Order: sequence, then C-alpha cells, then structure tokens
Amino acid sequence: MLEFSAQQIAMMIQGQVEGDASVTVKNFGKIEEATAGQLSFLANPKYEEFLYSTAASIIIISEQQILKQKINATLIRVPDAYAAFATLLTKYQALKAQNLVGIESPSFIAPTASLGPHHYIAAFAYISEGAILGEHVKIFSNVVVGENVKIGNNVTIHPGVVIYADCVIGNNVTIHSGSIIGSDGFGFAPKEDGSFQKVPQLGNVMIEDDVEIGANTTIDRATIGSTIIRKGVKLDNLIQIAHNAEVGSNTVIAAQTGVSGSTKIGKNAMIGGQVGFAGHIAVADGVKIAAQSGVTKTVKNPNMTLTGNPAADQKQSLRSQVYVKNLPELEKRVQELEILLKQLSQKA
Repeated sequence: MLEFSAQQIAMMIQGQVEGDASVTVKNFGKIEEATAGQLSFLANPKYEEFLYSTAASIIIISEQQILKQKINATLIRVPDAYAAFATLLTKYQALKAQNLVGIESPSFIAPTASLGPHHYIAAFAYISEGAILGEHVKIFSNVVVGENVKIGNNVTIHPGVVIYADCVIGNNVTIHSGSIIGSDGFGFAPKEDGSFQKVPQLGNVMIEDDVEIGANTTIDRATIGSTIIRKGVKLDNLIQIAHNAEVGSNTVIAAQTGVSGSTKIGKNAMIGGQVGFAGHIAVADGVKIAAQSGVTKTVKNPNMTLTGNPAADQKQSLRSQVYVKNLPELEKRVQELEILLKQLSQKA
C-alpha cells in the first residue's frame, strides 16, 4: 500500500503545508467519515462543520478558507481544493498502475500479436491474431481483444471488455468493465414477405485519444466506414452508440442515452441522462440537452440549450409547460363563456 507524507502531497499539488509536514496517510476518506491515516478535502462550504470534527490526518483546503476553530489535522492550502484533490487522485492512480507489469497465467496471446513495453496482461485475457498494443497498456481479466485491433499508449481496459476485430483505440483511453466496442450495428433490410435480412456490418469503431468510456456501454461498428468517438469524449455507463454515429471532441454524455445510426453530435456538447437521438440527424457544437429529452431533428444552431420531447429551446419548452399546466383552468373559463353566450342568445 502506498504511503505519502503531507510534504510529499503538497509537492504533488503545489500546495502549502500548515501543521506537521511529516504526518503520513495511506488512503482517502470523505471529510465527514475519514479516520486517522486518511486524507480528505473541503471544497463545498456545506461540509465546513466537519472540518473541525474530522479525524482525517491531512485535509486539502482552499487558500481562502478562514478557520473558525482549532484543527488537529495537517492542512494543505491550494487555490482550488477540488481541482487539487482530483489531480492528486490521478497521480495516485498512475503510481498504483506502475506496479502492474507483465503477463499473468493463464492468458492467451496470439503469436502474431504485438505488445509494447511496460504492458500488463491479466489472467484470462485473450489477445487475438494481429492485434497491436502500444506502451503502458493494461489489459485486465476476461478482456477480449479481437483480430487486428490497434491500441495506443497508456490505455487501460478493465475486466470483461470486448473489443471486436479491426477496431482502433487511441492514446490515453480508459474503457470500463462490461463495455462492448465494435459489435454489429442494428442493420436489417425488410423483405417482401415481411421478414428481415441482416445487413453485414463491415466497418469498425475508431476511438481517438483521451477518451473515457463507462461500464456496460456499447459502441456498434459501422456498416461501412467507421463509428467515431472523437478526442476527449467522456461517456458514462450504459450508453448505446449506434453504427456510423459520430461523437464530437470533448463532448460528455450521461448514462442511458441512446444515439441512433449515422447521427453526428458536435464538439463540446453536454448530453444529460436518458436522452434519445433519432437517426441521420446532426447536432451543432456546444449544444446542451437536458435529461430525458428526445432529439428528433437536426439542431443547426450552436450553443443552444434543449429540453423536452420532442426537444425544443429550453425557454420555449418551459413556457409551453406553463400553458399546459393552465389548460384545466382555461377549459373551465371557456365552458363558462359558452354557457354565458348561450344565455345571451336565448334572451335575444
């Protein structure tokens, strides 16, 4: 287990130590639950009360934080506590990963597969013919790497991932457990007798650099060409990306979203959970889409905020919701007016 002193941690995150710089920690804990030997942080003012009662040995706090009581823990002051904590976790994870090197047994590596230096292949992994793995690639248990797959440098493939033949994975990519990369797209041609004929899916999936893919996400191979996940994309768990779709660079998508075939999502978009995209549409750059929205047509204007089903401009959609809410009262008033008009016509 890795152990660090407050002074070492401060050097990693460029912070200033207040208190005993030699105190050490071995792991992390939430500020309200942390015990001795753990490191925590305070970024949200709602948790400030725990700053004075926590048993954590080291706490990362903001330079601007004013102490109202005496604190027993060693403090590390930084400009942004949350960002510093995230940086520390990243470095800690990288240090742990350095210890994973070599090939465990039993595992299968085809004779024509190529492994770069500093690789890690866990037990029960399967590396197929013609696969090429770059430097510092970590392949965990029960991963299947298909024929002629290309994987870049500093890639981590967690347990149970399947990467089908001919797919391409860039550098600095993480794929979490249970994800399927390159399975057949949903392509079936209707026949005269009402049945369906499968359309062979001959393309692949291309995942560019700095992408993270959550657990149990599926990205289907293209019918022809490539399904593309651009640089810096972050996909949550349980997402479906259909054949020939494209997700633009630095776009983030939350869980249970489905992107239909040949749909193109622009760069820097933010997609909430359970959003559905119709096929063969395009979404402009910088668009934000609220959870459970249904996008049924092309979104041409960049940086829009959409909500609802079918998805529409957020302000317009909220205005419509107010009108719908008032419909019972409007109906009542219309009925009253109809009665009044009937009475007036009878008098006439």
